[in-house]
Amino acid sequence: MSQLLDRIDSPEDLKKLRISQLPKLAHELREVIIKTVSETGGHLAPNLGVVELTLALHYVFASPKDKIVWDVGHQCYTHKLLTGRKKNFHTLRQYKGLAGFPKRSESPHDIVDTGHSSTSISAGLGLITAQDLLKTPGRVIVVIGDGSMTGGLALEGLNNAGHLKKDLIVILNDNEMSISPNVGALSSYLSRKLTGRLARRFKRDLETLMAHLPGGEQILSVLKKSEDAIKCLLTPGMLFEALGFRYVGPIPGHNIEALVETFKNIKNLEGPTLVHVLTQKGHGYKPAEEEPERFHGLGPFEISTGRPKKDKTKPPSYTSVFSRVMLRLGEEEPRLVAITAAMPTGTGLKPFGEAFPERFFDVGIAEQHAVTFAAGLALGGMIPVCAIYSTFLQRAYDQIIHDVALPKLHVVFAIDRGGIVGEDGPTHQGQFDLTYLRAIPNMVIMAPKDENELQHMIYTAIKAQGPVAVRYPRGGGVGVSLDWELQEIPLGKAEVLREGKDLLILAIGNMVYPALKAADLLAEQGLLATVVNARFVKPLDEDLIVNLSRQIGRVLTVEENTLQGGFGSAVLEALSRAGVVVPVRCIGLPDIFVEHGAPDILRQKLGLTPEGIYQKALELLKGNPKIRALAS
Repeated sequence: MSQLLDRIDSPEDLKKLRISQLPKLAHELREVIIKTVSETGGHLAPNLGVVELTLALHYVFASPKDKIVWDVGHQCYTHKLLTGRKKNFHTLRQYKGLAGFPKRSESPHDIVDTGHSSTSISAGLGLITAQDLLKTPGRVIVVIGDGSMTGGLALEGLNNAGHLKKDLIVILNDNEMSISPNVGALSSYLSRKLTGRLARRFKRDLETLMAHLPGGEQILSVLKKSEDAIKCLLTPGMLFEALGFRYVGPIPGHNIEALVETFKNIKNLEGPTLVHVLTQKGHGYKPAEEEPERFHGLGPFEISTGRPKKDKTKPPSYTSVFSRVMLRLGEEEPRLVAITAAMPTGTGLKPFGEAFPERFFDVGIAEQHAVTFAAGLALGGMIPVCAIYSTFLQRAYDQIIHDVALPKLHVVFAIDRGGIVGEDGPTHQGQFDLTYLRAIPNMVIMAPKDENELQHMIYTAIKAQGPVAVRYPRGGGVGVSLDWELQEIPLGKAEVLREGKDLLILAIGNMVYPALKAADLLAEQGLLATVVNARFVKPLDEDLIVNLSRQIGRVLTVEENTLQGGFGSAVLEALSRAGVVVPVRCIGLPDIFVEHGAPDILRQKLGLTPEGIYQKALELLKGNPKIRALAS
């Protein structure tokens, strides 16, 4: 590790450096981030874009007394390196290592546990209001990206902050807006000078003087309008001024001296202040600068080329299979439209958007709007496919109920990253979707056992009526061949994959193949299991499940979803309605937020492996004569 960074174990150490040393430290930080992410995977481009911004914040403010709130938190790597975690930084996103997002249990410098966008302004406003009520010293600084500003919650927070007039500082990290370099430089210069201590004192003295002079108020009004007119011509700040914020910027986000000067100037300003900072995603690493979207979040890669370290023998991912079938169905069905909330690449819809630009809609980080927009499209006669990660679809729960399910509109929800996601941790695990969707009337919920079944389910969902959700996992498929002819799956019908008289295993989604392997392990002990691919969580194939449960007498359910209210609960409810009383065990995610780590490690820990299912099966079969014979 380089010399300057070796000397930094806290923000107080950072303050001992001269400003002229900070660019060298920024270079060292980038090297560490690139090297680490190349091995662990993570969010590279967002973090490279805020190195100087983070340095300036910690150089001027006094964390954790001054609270820095990161929106989303996927840009906090420099923050972690500066706040005592550099020795463990190599464990980033690894099981029992550092989290990839702010985590309060890790450090007092991490103020909010976060992972979803657009929450920071509301949280920051709550923090500064609490400090005012409790007379607690310190500033609250919110760092939010321009993408997160498209979320409705961010605008709600801005509106309320302007109304309450609290001393909240919002840093708008803008890495998308195109502003002429000359105009941006002039505006940056004016903003720094207008917020300087001398300028503020002069303005305050002038206001006091004018208040005691005849006609002084009119003169002040004209001066204020002139200042606003200059800002309006040179900056996009009038929107924020209208919301009650003092607007400062835009400031060049990779010029540490300009950032430090600005933050010192606004540090003690009263009322809400928004500082507009212009940055470049991936700054300092050419591959990330050229392809910031690909380097937003990625797995391990080769530093020299930026190419991913991938096993070429792996089968195609579920996302890529969804992408292909959407392209094919787009050719066949002119009413098909696709919607994503700022994730065209992540959801696999980018090729659809390139092929059918007039039928593709990226609505920004606005999941609530995405769902209600889809409802309007369905009302107008289109067939909308709303592709959203499981963890982000939670944000639109009311819209699913009120705007789609209640009027029985035909909207297809393609729910990517269902189940265990892995290294991104508890904010991103897709562990609740089967539960929160199953509670909604009129909703059909499917989960494929493999990538081939996924394409048939997407086809079935598009041919169906009413709201339909297809939930599939992150990562590579099983490796089965893909049928060319797409077929409709009968709604609510499961399939029996293997027959046996000792145990009934009911599995859903990506737990079907582990269930089959567990059945193989049981067969080695002379125990024969019937394995059913449920396919549908709702409507459940109750006739098949009830009849098999009566015949076999012992039931094991397996799902990669929280056990509360999920697939296993649906089976128990069905058996209860039918008056069937048999021993039942449910395997799934316990009543916890699943931590970060490699999916294979997490599944091993949680018993969601063939061996884990096998052990639960043996426990359930304890009364079976064959088990007693094995024990003896």
